[in-house]
Amino acid sequence: MLKILKYSFFDLIRSRWSYVYFAFYLLLGIVLLFLNNDLSKAVITLMNVIIVLVPLIGTIFGVMYYYNSREFTELLLAQPLKRSSIFLGQYLGVALSLSLSLILGLGIPFVFYGLFKSTAIWDFSLLLITGTCLTLIFTALAFNIALSNENKIKGFGYAILLWLFLAIVYDGLFLMTLILFEDYPLDKLSLFGTMLNPIDLSRTLILLKLDISALLGYTGAVFKQFFGTIFGLIVSFVMLIIWIALPVLRIVYKSNKKDF
Repeated sequence: MLKILKYSFFDLIRSRWSYVYFAFYLLLGIVLLFLNNDLSKAVITLMNVIIVLVPLIGTIFGVMYYYNSREFTELLLAQPLKRSSIFLGQYLGVALSLSLSLILGLGIPFVFYGLFKSTAIWDFSLLLITGTCLTLIFTALAFNIALSNENKIKGFGYAILLWLFLAIVYDGLFLMTLILFEDYPLDKLSLFGTMLNPIDLSRTLILLKLDISALLGYTGAVFKQFFGTIFGLIVSFVMLIIWIALPVLRIVYKSNKKDF
């Protein structure tokens, strides 16, 4: 698996799209830091970009890499290699290369800015951790979609629909539910609904770390009471790990059962 991971990783690192992805975050970090005197505002802006863009890029790259490397994958399947090792290696190669572009693209301008000498380092670290988790989650979901659909058009279509649902539609449905049942105690429902969406969970963690939960009103107070504690933080990261683990386990299961 390590050899396949290494090949996939360096194959994507040499891709021009990886350089574009890296350059975008590098330019974004430079502009926000050196043209903005308030670090918290820069982190909030970065959060709004990362929360939407990282899942989209992870989904598209995952599906695209799977379909484009199908012939190479068939060649590997003819060798005495475990199927799970092949697909896990490819998945990790894609996810780690995207994560590296994100971390370096944002990390370099923050290093030159001198962020590591300030207290904002913790907010920035949480931003990178959640961005990396979202990359791992949505790349794994993309591989699951591709493994389940031989047709490229269907695969890309389902992948975009998944991103649209979790990034946009889910929030609307969740808000409508809270409005319709506003007369009932919705504390636990709000927490549970947030944990069912990794994008919402990541956004909530960053907003609470920046201590601007007052902007969220009553819901923010509920989130602050739970996510603001050590126990809430641990549960949140455990949920993100579960969001990574479940799609990865399904990749292993699907690759072993699938008839290639």
